[in-house]
Amino acid sequence: MPIYEYRCEKCGKISSYLVLNKDDFEFHCKYCGSDSVTKLISRVNVRLSEETRLGKLEDPAMMTGLDENDPKSMARWMKKMGGLIGDELGEDFDQMVDEAMEEAAAEEAAGDLEPGSRPDESSSPVTDSMSADSLNNSM
Repeated sequence: MPIYEYRCEKCGKISSYLVLNKDDFEFHCKYCGSDSVTKLISRVNVRLSEETRLGKLEDPAMMTGLDENDPKSMARWMKKMGGLIGDELGEDFDQMVDEAMEEAAAEEAAGDLEPGSRPDESSSPVTDSMSADSLNNSM
């Protein structure tokens, strides 16, 4: 059964449709309702065994070029991993990653996130209290 994908020219989001009879179907954006949509060429779905997919995830080359402090690098890596995992992540996985990265970039541009405000860069309250307790006990 053919699944057609269309990108909305108004909001830029992708809508997917399972269509049995294309002649009787009117394509529109599922998100904003716009009729101004462009047909996309859908990617081919190749089925790999679970063993093959998991084997590819273990490959150290998957970590090449990954910078955990760079949101764009993390987004590329997540998309690559999502492509290997496949259907389990859902068809909107790439779109969600893109939206999350756009939101993070907008927050940084607006000054909402200061350097050191990411969870991996700041200290944990649990760790801080444990450190304070251990210092008090050692004195």
